[in-house]
Order: sequence, then C-alpha cells, then structure tokens
Amino acid sequence: MKIAVFGAGAWGFTLANHLSKKGYEVNLWEFKKEQYTHIKRTGYPLHFPYIKIHKNISLTQNMKEAVKGAKIILLCVPAQATRQAAKNIAAYVTGNPIFVIVSKGIEIKSGKLLSAVVGEELNTKRVVALSGPSFAREVAEGLPTAVVAAGKAAHTVQVQKIFSSQTLRVYTNTDLRGVEIGGAVKNVIAIACGISYGLGLGDNTSAAIVTRGLAEITRLGVKLGAKRSTFPGLSGLGDILMTSFSLKSRNRSFGELIGRGIPLREAIKKIGMTVEGVTTAAAVIRLAEKHKIDMPITSEIYKILFKNKRSASAISTLMNRHAKSE
Repeated sequence: MKIAVFGAGAWGFTLANHLSKKGYEVNLWEFKKEQYTHIKRTGYPLHFPYIKIHKNISLTQNMKEAVKGAKIILLCVPAQATRQAAKNIAAYVTGNPIFVIVSKGIEIKSGKLLSAVVGEELNTKRVVALSGPSFAREVAEGLPTAVVAAGKAAHTVQVQKIFSSQTLRVYTNTDLRGVEIGGAVKNVIAIACGISYGLGLGDNTSAAIVTRGLAEITRLGVKLGAKRSTFPGLSGLGDILMTSFSLKSRNRSFGELIGRGIPLREAIKKIGMTVEGVTTAAAVIRLAEKHKIDMPITSEIYKILFKNKRSASAISTLMNRHAKSE
C-alpha cells in the first residue's frame, strides 16, 4: 500500500517514519525548501536531529508524484493551511483514498472543523481525524502512546490497522466532531494553564483551569452535535492533561511566556513552531458567541491574546464570577 504524507514537520516526519518501518511505501512531501533541503542533505529533520529518516521513504516536493496511487493521504500541515493544502492536492488525487487529518485546530475564517474543510475541498466523506495525547518526539522515540482515529467505522478500522504497532495503540471512535473539538480547544486551555504558571500561581490554579476548561470544551462540543461521552476520552481529558501540564507542550510553554509578560509575537517567535491555540482561541470565541455558549476561560484567553488584557486581571475576573453550582 502506498501512503502519502503532506508536511515533514514534527508529526509528518514521525508518522512517515512509523509507517515506513511497518513496511508501507511512503511518499513524504514538504513545502518548505529549508526543511526539504536539510533532510535531503543530512537525513535528519530540523526538529529531531537524532532521528534518521527511514531508508524506504521517498522525500519529494512534487505534489503530483507524492499523491499518485496513494490509498491513505495524511495531512500534517498547520490547521490554517489545511484548506489550501487540500485544494492543491485535489488536482492530483486519483482513486478514492482515505484522508487522515493529524492537525488540531478550527479554521478561523469559517469556524469549520478541519474534517469539513477537507471534505469540501476534496469532495469526500472519507475523512478520519487522528488525535489524542501524543507528542511527536515520544512517538518517534518508540515510547508507548495511545491515540484515537475518529470517523466512519469502515474508515477508522482501516486506519487503526495501518497505524497500530507495539508502541502505538489506536482506538476507534465514530464521533468525528467531538474528537476534533477536543483536540483543538484543549490547546486554548493549555495556554491558560501556562499563563497561570507564568504568573507564579500554584497547582490548585492549574487543576481548576483544566477541570473547568474541560467543562467548557464539553459544552461547546455537545452544542455542536458531539457526544458527551467523547470528552472524558483520549481526545478530551487525555489530551488536555498532557498539553496543559507537560513542559514539552508548546501551547503551555507559550502561555507561560505570556504570563511572564512577553508580548504575543515575541512569545510565538520564542516557541519557534506553530502555536495552534492562538488562532483556535479566536475561532472558538466566534462559535461561542454565535451559539450563545458560556466559555469564560476561553473568553479571557482571547482577551489576553487579542485585546491586551493583563493576565492577572483575567484571573481576577474568573475568580470573581457570579457564584454557581458545579
């Protein structure tokens, strides 16, 4: 089976290696000349200078060549670049492949989940979201990881079989919308948790943020048609715990910089990679306002990032909200 992977960043490179080691024929496409040239020259990606590209991977910048004959197409580009990537790929797709989305986010212009974006541009319903608590580096190192493949059962079972290994356990879930919402919005809560640490607040504060943040994610998901039972799972509770508490998390690390008073653009520059929670915060606030959903933590994060509200003031606002039952 031939598999095409679009994006040779941390996740794209890791999953291409993972699948190639399992014996699949993998074409890895990369847009950025610097990344492509570096891998071609050294055999290692910029992100993981100690993990060599598998010998059976074909690295290319030719999109037509990458997608030709692929039965599985992985989209590992940033969330806001997903629509353009799908448009570009559409001209070359043959057959009826399954599209697997690895990115976690919501399109800011339309407020649509990435599965809807891909479905529109590629005129397909064969879309699966691969999500859950997983750092690319740990998967690359072969550390035990569990994720969830969400979509139609017939498609997720195929993805489960292809991706599963002794170190990567893949569950299936038919609640595509819920899994995508959990995977996207947890980044906003992770930023909030990072801000609390940047302010020097304690574990009590971060635990409260994560718990009430999960409640916000669940309210949004249920309102948009997701199943409540999805959110205590891997792409809900699991993902929010990992992303909020781990020092490896770019969203939590970004939040910590913001909490210390570092300006938005400078904080993003220091992280050096896409911080999906920033654009997701803006997209989620639009959805919350449109559907009249109470999301106080997300609202305060949006104000900190885009309205110049002081982090300490946002914490005070949250703590002094009207008393209510849990």
